[in-house]
Amino acid sequence: MSEKRRAEIEAKRAKLAELRKARADRQKADAERRASEGAGPSVARRDVDDLVSSLIGGSSSRVDSAVDTPVSSVPGTPSRDYSSLPGPSGLSISGRLSRQSDVTSDTRLSLGTTLIHSQNGATENVIEREMTPRVVPDLIDIEQELFELPQKERVIYNKEVQTMEIETEQPAAVSEEEIRERIIREREAAEAERIAHEQALEAESKQLDEEIAQEIREMTEEERSSIFSAPEFLDFVEQSTKIIQRALNDNYDYIRDYTIGAESGPDASEGRIKCVCAFYDERHTKNRSITDIDWSPKYPELSCASYNKNPAALNEPDGIVAVWNLHLLERPEFVFHSQSDVLSVTFSPFHSNLIFGGTYSGQILLWDTRSKHLPVLKTPLSAAGHTHPVYAMQMVGTQNAHNLITSSTDGMVCSWLVDMLAQPQETLELAHQGHNKTSDVAITALNFPDNETTTFWIGTEEGNVYQANRYDRAGAKAGLNSFDVYKGHAGPVMGVHFHPSVGPVDFSDLFLTCAVDWTVKMWRARGLAAKPSAGAVTQVPPLYSFDEADDYVYDVRWHPTHPALFGTVDGAGKFDIWNLNHDTEVPVVSTTVGSGRALNKLRWERKDGRRAAVGGSDGRLYIYDIGDMALPRESEWTDMQRAVANLQAGGAGGGMAGGVHANGTGDDYGRIVAGR
Repeated sequence: MSEKRRAEIEAKRAKLAELRKARADRQKADAERRASEGAGPSVARRDVDDLVSSLIGGSSSRVDSAVDTPVSSVPGTPSRDYSSLPGPSGLSISGRLSRQSDVTSDTRLSLGTTLIHSQNGATENVIEREMTPRVVPDLIDIEQELFELPQKERVIYNKEVQTMEIETEQPAAVSEEEIRERIIREREAAEAERIAHEQALEAESKQLDEEIAQEIREMTEEERSSIFSAPEFLDFVEQSTKIIQRALNDNYDYIRDYTIGAESGPDASEGRIKCVCAFYDERHTKNRSITDIDWSPKYPELSCASYNKNPAALNEPDGIVAVWNLHLLERPEFVFHSQSDVLSVTFSPFHSNLIFGGTYSGQILLWDTRSKHLPVLKTPLSAAGHTHPVYAMQMVGTQNAHNLITSSTDGMVCSWLVDMLAQPQETLELAHQGHNKTSDVAITALNFPDNETTTFWIGTEEGNVYQANRYDRAGAKAGLNSFDVYKGHAGPVMGVHFHPSVGPVDFSDLFLTCAVDWTVKMWRARGLAAKPSAGAVTQVPPLYSFDEADDYVYDVRWHPTHPALFGTVDGAGKFDIWNLNHDTEVPVVSTTVGSGRALNKLRWERKDGRRAAVGGSDGRLYIYDIGDMALPRESEWTDMQRAVANLQAGGAGGGMAGGVHANGTGDDYGRIVAGR
């Protein structure tokens, strides 16, 4: 119910209360009147008689007093003796005075009018005489007031007023019975009018009661369900509850005392990681596994995760993408649907509202956070694009010129324009002629070095890593460079990631790979320092091999700001953080995430890398805070240079171990498995 309608109802209720109070007052007055009438009907009769007597007696007394008042008693009339003044036709002033108006129509008698009383107190008729016109001399008033006195009202009676008053005040005799009947009729009319008014108020009060009852009545189940299922109502509830939950999830301590512990030492949590939250939704992510993760490039609190199908819910979409908010822990900020399992997902770094996803069917989907659930664009299921699962994708380029690069297990690499997914802008089929049965290269991982848009490295199901070019370059053709083989893994490569080009020293030629052979390896890319080999196949060995994993290593990522830091996740549910400046044998931090089920993906926050998002087969997205570990010192880059030099020379402790496993042969892999 709107505020306006609620105010109208409140106004009606107030008016209804006033009507009820007025009715109660009238009923009380009627009861008192009836009680007085019931005490004796003679009282009412006596009231009418008194009213009639007062009307009749009052008028006669007024007439008598007006007639009996002599001229000398009228206030403001001077008591002078006018008997010596000559009157017209010998009439003295002691008799009936003639009026000057009889001579001139516009002149009044200045001496006033004198009423002469008879024996019975009645006024005599006014004497009218025929008077001969005569000239009245102008009189000069010689009176002069010496001081101002309050002006007194002077009442002058002329002939017309006097005769009219006598005629109107001497009407035909009215009997007391007629006056009494008239008063009774007036009372009855007033009573009928009062009753009619009360009936109208009663009807209005009843109508108000019905309107209020209609407004506040209980809705039926059909009406309630129609309101609850309305799209406008659902949108309002969704948006408003999101805002409320964000406010409730704000863990800021508003009563923190900053004077306590101000002189304490360094933070005790340094060197440790803390789980901030675990995103999970019973409705959307139940019985699903996380297949990929990414952070928003604009909003550091937003992260997205892609999921495969839920085998227990056949009516739900096979794949979904959930966008999670660190200020909204109970449910995802957005949920997007797909007709196939979503295997890879990425935020567009140039459009904060766009999210791309690669599916098991080979389609590339584009979702917009301003749109609901379904993708706004998608590629057709045709041979022009991908027809195999898309496990890797990356956005390359600049704000004004960028492309989405995707790869699938059939060896196809496609370049897409963001606003045109009907067909790929470019297609590149990677083939290796040295393969026995098929020349296709099954791509499982792909990564471009920073500030590079044409040359990229791929990981394959056979365990090798290759360099590839999108276009023909000097000394190299477009496609797969099959002469430089980065051979070191004995199983499918699950992740490839180049070192970010940040800081005073450039380590962008270093990249990490992980595979199902339980190892993580660090390589130096040849293609960035020298031309690819031609004619003869060259096997490029890794710089170092990290063999401390307890299971398949599914993902590896360099830290975005710390040069010597990287993280890994494996099938045993462990999240490990390595610092090459501290130790190359064991990770500096190793923690078991959640219930210990397999972890599939790891992504660092893009801005400062303080948070890490990990997810796996339990369908939960875990957010970890690594604290001050993410803040590099100035000496970290020089220390990293020394560490890499030692690893490459194979002279420092861990380097010896790396030299043993650097050949990556099958015998080494069998020895590792047998040793466990």
